[in-house]
Amino acid sequence: MAETNFVDYVKIHCESGKGGAGSAHLRREKFVEKGGPDGGDGGRGGHIIVQGNQHMWTLLHLKYKKHIKAGHGDPGGKQRSTGADGEDVVLEVPLGTIAKDAETGEFLFEITQHGESQILMKGGRGGLGNDHFKSATFQTPRFAQPGEPGEEGWKILELKVLADVGLVGFPSSGKSTLLSVVSAAKPKIADYPFTTLVPNLGIVGHREQRSFVMADIPGIIEGAHEGKGLGLRFLRHIERNSMLLFLVPADSKNHLKEYNILLDELDKYNPELLDKERFLTISKADMLDNELMKEISKELKGIPHMFFSSVTGKNLQALKDKIWDILNA
Repeated sequence: MAETNFVDYVKIHCESGKGGAGSAHLRREKFVEKGGPDGGDGGRGGHIIVQGNQHMWTLLHLKYKKHIKAGHGDPGGKQRSTGADGEDVVLEVPLGTIAKDAETGEFLFEITQHGESQILMKGGRGGLGNDHFKSATFQTPRFAQPGEPGEEGWKILELKVLADVGLVGFPSSGKSTLLSVVSAAKPKIADYPFTTLVPNLGIVGHREQRSFVMADIPGIIEGAHEGKGLGLRFLRHIERNSMLLFLVPADSKNHLKEYNILLDELDKYNPELLDKERFLTISKADMLDNELMKEISKELKGIPHMFFSSVTGKNLQALKDKIWDILNA
């Protein structure tokens, strides 16, 4: 996916349709000079609906569509005929999209299933026709209800990537290379910071035709919780992962310190992230001999970890086995 085409946050102004007015029509026929009321109800105003689409990965299509308007309901007619409902507007979004009120920040709903629909803004109800107001003592009501107005306001749609495994590490820690080796994903790879600017998803095949989804997410840096680097974009997407796989490269100057910085950034952004299952790995292990691996393991005493190399394939199958065990514990 082109980086410029990935949009994970949009703010849109929405206006649902107003309901149609009820009819105050009185029945008139050739030999019935003064027929009773037969006014129909007005139609409902159009809803603004958000619907999940598993084939979409971005909110790009809504980036330049700032104003969303649904259709108005038609007025009621004679012979108790109900007016047509206003046309609904359906906004298709990727799975993992949440909706919030822009003014209050209130969480409204989350879309997680293909075809799942939620009403973002309800259309106004149609007014009742005069037929509803007749009675034995009031046989000729000459009035009807107006339709209710629709809703109007600013809403936020925010995409949080859905994946089983989220890769957590500093830029150039080997996340993209790992994803490219264990799945069919082709993320951009280079040896400079922030090569990965957008989340990349890959389906990782496992034993006996099993699989899980892995997400390579923009690298974290110290201060990410304050918005430094790509921090907030990164942290938003890590919230939806079932487990977190931490990557610290073999050539790090201090493996334990780097791991603790990553944990600290997650904790400052959202302490609940540390409740997720997590596992530490040392990437680029082809750079290490047995003696150096022993030294690093002493440094990480008490922290479960594994060495692997995406280049040589060292421990990749063992790593997939470990991830599967954690996901299905």
